Amino acid sequence: MDLTAGVEKEKLDRAKRMMLWFGIVGMVMTFAGLTSAYVVSKTRPDWLNEFELPTAFYWSTIVIVLSSITLFIAKKSILEGNRRNASAMLLGTVVLAILFMVFQFSGFSEIISQGYYFTGSESNITTSFIYVIVLVHLAHLFAGIITLLVVIYNHFKQRYKKGQMLGIELGATFWHFVDLVWIYLFVFLYFFK
Repeated sequence: MDLTAGVEKEKLDRAKRMMLWFGIVGMVMTFAGLTSAYVVSKTRPDWLNEFELPTAFYWSTIVIVLSSITLFIAKKSILEGNRRNASAMLLGTVVLAILFMVFQFSGFSEIISQGYYFTGSESNITTSFIYVIVLVHLAHLFAGIITLLVVIYNHFKQRYKKGQMLGIELGATFWHFVDLVWIYLFVFLYFFK
């Protein structure tokens, strides 16, 4: 048995975890900057104080929470050796992620149908900020969907089992983080009008 291979694998696994956490810290800083700019801009005279979030954003919040639950169940099912349930839950997570994106774009449509635009002469700072914040989150969500697809691919290649879970652990950490970011943004936009 080669002991150096085990040590090298452990170092590589630790490096992958650290890279993920550095990325997460960068994303936290991005959203902290965006929400700080939102707070500062709120003092402008052209700020919309009566603006209400679209109902599609409420539904998308429920959907993204459900996607974290299905991913948690999928990971647990892999640990228990229940591949069939894990497959169903992983596929369900991707479906919920896509449904989340559909609700987000539906929310944009609701905002536009209320007469609020994101760009151009008819736009205002409030809706432009919401547009930028949500689009930046959607970019991260898109990366999360790609991550989920890689996890699913590796799951079907039977690369995950008890004691060999790094890929799904990293994917789940990223996905849960993206979910938490949306919950934070939703609560922030809901209460900080």
